Amino acid sequence: MPSHKLTEKKAKYAYLLEDADVRRWFENLAAKSIVTATVYLRTLGFYCELNRTDPKAILKVSKTKAFRDDFTDFIRRMEREGKAGSYLARFKKVLNSWLSYNGVNVKLKVNIRGESDTPRIANERVPNKEELDRILRMATPRGRVSIALMAFSGLRPESIGNYDGSDGLRLGDFVEAEIRADGIEFTKTPSMLMIRKSLSKARHQYFTFVPQQTITCIKEYLEERVKQGEELSKDSPLLGFDPRGVKKNRFLRTTLVTRDVKEAILRAGFNWRPYVLRAYAHIKLMVHEYCSMFVGWLIAMAAALLALSSSLVFLRKLYWAR
Repeated sequence: MPSHKLTEKKAKYAYLLEDADVRRWFENLAAKSIVTATVYLRTLGFYCELNRTDPKAILKVSKTKAFRDDFTDFIRRMEREGKAGSYLARFKKVLNSWLSYNGVNVKLKVNIRGESDTPRIANERVPNKEELDRILRMATPRGRVSIALMAFSGLRPESIGNYDGSDGLRLGDFVEAEIRADGIEFTKTPSMLMIRKSLSKARHQYFTFVPQQTITCIKEYLEERVKQGEELSKDSPLLGFDPRGVKKNRFLRTTLVTRDVKEAILRAGFNWRPYVLRAYAHIKLMVHEYCSMFVGWLIAMAAALLALSSSLVFLRKLYWAR
């Protein structure tokens, strides 16, 4: 049976995994995304807590009108309490997943007000160049690397360091760079960065480019690590740990990546989510249909073009022209 780390955030409902059916459901979700599995387990546990029930009891009554009525009443009660529709929709999605996995052909079809609304980001906007520069200045050396990769290359935080710290970007992923024990040299600018399928949300490999500004951030950050006695190799994590902190994983977890970014955003005087930096990349990169591959889309086209050196030259020039 695959093992997945139980984080502190979901530990409250970890007892649910003692049930073999719940664990199988969780493991099935985790095979595709440990983040989704964790969120779904937490949501299922919270629903059971609020309604004084348990997963097995839900299965027993799932085909009854009483169950559907109770869920409808639950949604309406939460709406009256001011809960966002997008938040409530998660309960419906999780219960449908739990029922479907257990072979129960029942779909909860209750309508939820504002199910597609995102009030948290309704007033959020993409930073301009001056604001992004300020965010970069407010960041730590490690944070600047993450910010630059998100804003200039369109990376997700999960691609920089994954959920449980078991994988993340390595220096060897910069396929056009020369890695030495005392530093890194980029032979071409912009330089290609390969996102391995284990770090891709869609689970397929793709590539993007990093410009000179990102290269400078990376080199300055790695120089500091070398001064502290670290020897670099292609297998070295791009992001290291604070030497004063406790190293629990080989790679920086997604939560720590986003924390670095969020702290810089707050110090710069803004209250945006870290993901707003990917929106900045989207705007800058979407000058041509081919550029969508730089943020992880059109993978088949990217793979085909990568096989042609002339196409790679074309894409590098296209990235420069963004």
